[in-house]
Amino acid sequence: MTTSEPWRNPRPAPDLDEVRYRMPPNSLLPPWLRAWWPALLWAAVIFTLSTDTFSSYHTSKVIDPILHWLFPFLSSNQIDTIQHLIRKSAHFTEYFIFFLLLYRGIRASRAGWRWSWGLGAWFLAAVYSCLDEIHQSFVASRGASAWDSLLDSTGALVALFVVFLFFRFFRRPGAESAPHR
Repeated sequence: MTTSEPWRNPRPAPDLDEVRYRMPPNSLLPPWLRAWWPALLWAAVIFTLSTDTFSSYHTSKVIDPILHWLFPFLSSNQIDTIQHLIRKSAHFTEYFIFFLLLYRGIRASRAGWRWSWGLGAWFLAAVYSCLDEIHQSFVASRGASAWDSLLDSTGALVALFVVFLFFRFFRRPGAESAPHR
């Protein structure tokens, strides 16, 4: 060190690994919450959809006029059948999505597919489906239905197989993934 440059530090700059532990994380959320917040939010959406506001009586006030406008030639019985199919499709779809978000939470930052992750996500979706039907039994305009719970669980099961097939056949060649168990 020369005396003409007293401000110069003779120590070399630290490596990234030396200072990484001192750096704040990219997010203020803990890693477990980053992985689980979408599933928790979707569970709240499902809970909200199980309230009186989304009962058949209230949703028919929105769906029926739309169906009458789109298909003016349909009878009231046909409109009721279509509305019933829409509502049952919603059960299947919301739990299909719920499974995907649960799998994301269980998998967290790990790569690949594991049957234990898939079955765990399906089990959580099935249990939540049962709890959702119990919740509906306390809502005056709703009713609990084992068939709805079965339909919800089927939506999650189909999602399990879709995710499995995705990882089995459509993952990038050479990508690191967990072994299939």
